[in-house]
Amino acid sequence: MIKTRSLFATTTAAMALLAAPAFAQGVDDEIIVTATKRATTLQDTPVAVSVTTADVIEKAQILDIKDLQTVVPTFRVSQLQNSGNTTLTIRGFGNGGNNIGIEPSVGLFIDGVYRSRAAAQIVDLPNLQRVEVLSGPQSTLFGKNASAGVVSVVTAEPSFDSEGYIEGGIGNYNLGYVRGYITGAISDDLAVSLGGGLQSRDGYFDPAPGSTGGELNDLNRFNIRAQALWTPTDTFSARLIWDRNTIDENCCGVTTAIANPVTDTSPATAGNIFNLLGGFNADVTDPFNYQTTLNRSTDNDIDDQGISLTMDYDLDALGATLTSISAYRQNTRIYNSDSDFATIRLLDDVSDDIQIDTFTQELRLTSTNSGPFNWMIGGFYFNEDIDQKSNLEFGDQFRAYADTLGRGAAGLGPTDPSPFDVIELFSGIAPGSFFNGDIVVQEFVRQDNEAYSIFGTIDYDVTDRLTLTVGGNYTDDQKSVALSDANNDPFSSINLDTNPGVTALAAGAIQSAIGNPNDPIYQQFLAANGVPLIQPVFNALSPAQIAGFTQLVQLGISEALQPFQPFPQVLSFPNSVEDGKTSDDEFTYTLKAAYEVSDNLNVFVSTATGFKSSSWNLTRNSRPFFSDGPALAAAGLLPSNYVIGPTAATSRNFGTRFAGPEESTVYEIGLKARFPWGAFNITAFDQTIEGFQSTLFVGTGFVLANAGEQSTQGIEFDSTITPFEGLQLGVAGIIQDPVYDSYTGAPAPEGSGLAFVDLSGETPAGINEIALSFSAQYDFDLTDSLSAFVRADYQYEDEVQVVDNIPGLTRETNQLNAAAGLGFDNGLDLRFWVRNLNNDETFTSAFPGPLQPGTVYAYPNQPRTYGVSVRKNF
Repeated sequence: MIKTRSLFATTTAAMALLAAPAFAQGVDDEIIVTATKRATTLQDTPVAVSVTTADVIEKAQILDIKDLQTVVPTFRVSQLQNSGNTTLTIRGFGNGGNNIGIEPSVGLFIDGVYRSRAAAQIVDLPNLQRVEVLSGPQSTLFGKNASAGVVSVVTAEPSFDSEGYIEGGIGNYNLGYVRGYITGAISDDLAVSLGGGLQSRDGYFDPAPGSTGGELNDLNRFNIRAQALWTPTDTFSARLIWDRNTIDENCCGVTTAIANPVTDTSPATAGNIFNLLGGFNADVTDPFNYQTTLNRSTDNDIDDQGISLTMDYDLDALGATLTSISAYRQNTRIYNSDSDFATIRLLDDVSDDIQIDTFTQELRLTSTNSGPFNWMIGGFYFNEDIDQKSNLEFGDQFRAYADTLGRGAAGLGPTDPSPFDVIELFSGIAPGSFFNGDIVVQEFVRQDNEAYSIFGTIDYDVTDRLTLTVGGNYTDDQKSVALSDANNDPFSSINLDTNPGVTALAAGAIQSAIGNPNDPIYQQFLAANGVPLIQPVFNALSPAQIAGFTQLVQLGISEALQPFQPFPQVLSFPNSVEDGKTSDDEFTYTLKAAYEVSDNLNVFVSTATGFKSSSWNLTRNSRPFFSDGPALAAAGLLPSNYVIGPTAATSRNFGTRFAGPEESTVYEIGLKARFPWGAFNITAFDQTIEGFQSTLFVGTGFVLANAGEQSTQGIEFDSTITPFEGLQLGVAGIIQDPVYDSYTGAPAPEGSGLAFVDLSGETPAGINEIALSFSAQYDFDLTDSLSAFVRADYQYEDEVQVVDNIPGLTRETNQLNAAAGLGFDNGLDLRFWVRNLNNDETFTSAFPGPLQPGTVYAYPNQPRTYGVSVRKNF
């Protein structure tokens, strides 16, 4: 049910805002958009959509999709642990960057082709026309369900007039790039274009003293894009596009946001384990010193290419246009890194080798008549195959690190044998087998996804000013997943409650503690575990060791040593209990009324629902559901270290295989106006997502779960004003009140000692309540043959917690960008630009330190960058 009071209050506030002068980004000079799959002006489009034009993209030096968020405050992009992991969010909703099995909540379309993975970069698109950011579900228009919104990127078709450009630039951190575009006619009915570019830059993370990881966050990218447009008749056209993009980079650098005494390098904790082992991590006193503390470089090799064919055929007899968009894409990624992020050699290598093959087909029939009824009906088919091999190799200091922590848990001295030495002895395992440098953990994953949808809309002009719209989408989504592993770490497979070596150790500790082998407690323990008397072995241990192991027994050996099983044996599936399949189907709809109050003012009210199918956890943290435990045990499938307790919280090595579907509902009231002096667009919204697919890194892997219900209410606005010719002022923003209405099974904060917490009623991390973008651009003539411009834009985001499971770590954004340029009448342009002029420092995301309890690493934003570019248009 819509929250009427809250939405009414929001709408009232929105209208009060409209009573004040409106300022915004870029003048709305009859901007044409295709958000509704028809070419309409921005003012006449009854959708909450933000448009960034080619002029803004060029003059603001927006080179990357991450830069787009500086001018579209409802939109946010997070770059995570590698170059291929980019998460898009709209109104704070979005996910999918860190798990290849999670389909994005925000759909990315480039020239009508759905990109299932959002690593596409704007710089790879020559002759970009505009970027449309649509808020809320759009399944009735785009076919592919995207529960949070859509980013639609539009490039220019080949032209029959010969034209093009060549551009190059340099900047700090040794930035250098060159790109070009050329188009023209081959014949009267065939035009072609070719564009491409190279971009390179040194990394802005330098290695700290003693680190050998090299510079991080460099750029090394290549792209090429070829098109052909064939128009043999007035009623038929075909557009063929082939593109390829490659990335070969050392990414992505992190900083130490919170240090635990285990890893802290300050003098007050000089006895910490990292120091004892000769390692260190980044200086926590200056988290923005942009220094890496790695033992090796990080490799990101991405090859993304594809081909698409768009055909339009005017069917005059039907009064409609038939559109077909066919596309095949292939994405290959190889990533490996030193993922302990410190000079200590805990993990030598964490790598992924991923192959993604995607085929999409859209068929759409759109009316072209001018009667009261306008309609569109279509079908969308999606087929994607994912193959992934993940690899994790222990470092040669992992055992020393574990031994030191284990002695601490047992209260032993630095020269005493560790608990792992004694467990190896009691279990008959060769000394040094646990956690050695030969340990390799591998996962092999395959996912086959096939989906189709039938969608359409009908617009009915009740009067020449009032239009009613109804739309629907039926989606059927089938996924089939297989996962297996190879793990040669013997300690990861030990059941700490039943292993003979561990139980013998416990029995000896109890007997030594009570000093009486005939004690009933001791005898009961022996009877329950079936172990022989091991007092002679314990007699060889020192009193300190006996006391330490007795303390472990009192603490619970299982609870004390379970953290040393960070990568337990994975239960492979499909199996006789888990079929590795999900089957989802859903009908979603939109209802809308748009009214033209005057030639300058339009209003609309709408409601829409959205859907995103189940997502699978395709990481090493993929674990069976607790509810499947009894059946798996009865079938004899559970690995030895799996424990079924009375509840999920008391069990071990259970979790989630997948998260069920997301379902979204949005109510909107919008107003759009355009006048000679400017324009403004404003939308009040109430948006709810049930079953939001939450994914969090918890130190050893990613937990995927449905987050109950998450909602937000607020307003988003985008306005422009032109006080006098040449000057454009603007403000755009979003003001909202996000909340977890229900989230009872959230992963607990790092170091809390809990497995899960209840976040119901809390504000979701990472979603700003206020995000604003201000801009000013002045275009003027210096002489009859020389024009100029100056531009500045400012991005503000209020303080918000960075991620849900790290309380106390917040971010706030205050970033200023600027640019200026000269344009000569011979087609030569000279531009100067600077991004993050004020060198604002903030975190984009954060995560618990791998295998380092209490340590938190964070991704800092990009520091100040600047440069100059020269462009020749012809």
